[in-house]
Amino acid sequence: MNIHATPQRTAAETALIDAFGERLSLLPGDGEVMVKRDGAIEALKAGLPTKRIETWHYTDLRRLLASVPAYDETANPKAVPALLEGSAVVPMLNGASVKKLPSIEGVTIQPLAEKLIDGSFAPALDLERADDAIGAVNAAFVADGYFVDIAAGTELKAPLELQNVQGGGQVHVRFPVRVGAGARATIVEHQAGEGEALVSSVSQLTLDDGAEVTWLIVQEQPQNVTHLGQFKAVLGKDTKLTLFIVNAGGSLVRQEILVNAAGEGSEFTLRGVNLLAGDSHTDVTMVLDHSVPNTGSTEVIRNVVTDKAHGVFQGRINVAQYAQKTDARMACNTLLLSDDGEFSTKPELEIFADDVQCGHGATVTEIDRDHLFYLMARGIDEKTARGLLVKAFVAEVIEELEDETIVETLEEKLVGWFQRHG
Repeated sequence: MNIHATPQRTAAETALIDAFGERLSLLPGDGEVMVKRDGAIEALKAGLPTKRIETWHYTDLRRLLASVPAYDETANPKAVPALLEGSAVVPMLNGASVKKLPSIEGVTIQPLAEKLIDGSFAPALDLERADDAIGAVNAAFVADGYFVDIAAGTELKAPLELQNVQGGGQVHVRFPVRVGAGARATIVEHQAGEGEALVSSVSQLTLDDGAEVTWLIVQEQPQNVTHLGQFKAVLGKDTKLTLFIVNAGGSLVRQEILVNAAGEGSEFTLRGVNLLAGDSHTDVTMVLDHSVPNTGSTEVIRNVVTDKAHGVFQGRINVAQYAQKTDARMACNTLLLSDDGEFSTKPELEIFADDVQCGHGATVTEIDRDHLFYLMARGIDEKTARGLLVKAFVAEVIEELEDETIVETLEEKLVGWFQRHG
């Protein structure tokens, strides 16, 4: 007789399942929305992903997520200053939308709770795949967020900043954004807070034909936060999406990027900076589908690792058989500042078309001692010299951005991080 033992649930898995039962009556939506929520919690009951699952091989979530904090109903965080001066700020405060929203010509902003209540958002709660743990956690618990609709032909004069500010406990939000044909916008997603928390945040971007968007994600949660982020985008014909991600906080971080270049002539640019310190674990995982002919993409990730931090970059580019004339290039470069730091990288290409230009590469290195000696020989102390070299390593990708305000802001973040961890 064969006996198959069911693995005992971890404390985190139990806490999530119990929290769903406790909060079910407080979550907006019924009918189809509740069906989606029930499906999500059933996926979590099957267990959090382990390293045996290929896409989670370097981030054993079942082991790394040791505990899940309870909801903190007393938390009352305030909106944080805008990252970019002059931005229209739309804050989520501990998972709840605010009543006073900015009025922007050509832009409609609606609390997501309203779309959950009327059921129209239910299809967007579907999981991406069987091991979509981030989607499952968020779909089960999300109660609010903002639905943003930018009308066709609109050109935003100032950035729109979507803030997710937590004050402790559990916080789950969504930011679905639709950008109409020919529209132009800069959107900032700012993840911040002040307490011990489990945060899940899912952004869903749809670009209609000819739209152009720069989307900046800055994640700077405290060091006692688990941050589970997911960015999903579908690109229409002749669209341009520039996504820039900065991870500079959190204890356990998983940021997924799921992009479908679904329209001919679409271009996707990803630039990422991971600043890793302490004993943190940060995983950036990207899946990019080139689904039609004549699309392009470039991805460059720069990582700075110190102390006992562990970083991960998994990048997979899929080129469909129909997607001839695809031009896709990916690179991941890491600078190790300590002997105890680690970085794992796994670039992949799956190509079914025969007329393409695709490539990938990865490097891991330490600070060049000749460069360090050169600076110190000219009277610069070692810490400052190391800081200059790290800044130069990262600034190369930051300075690709055309907006000088964004460049200056990100460089200030870099200097501040190195002053704390250099």
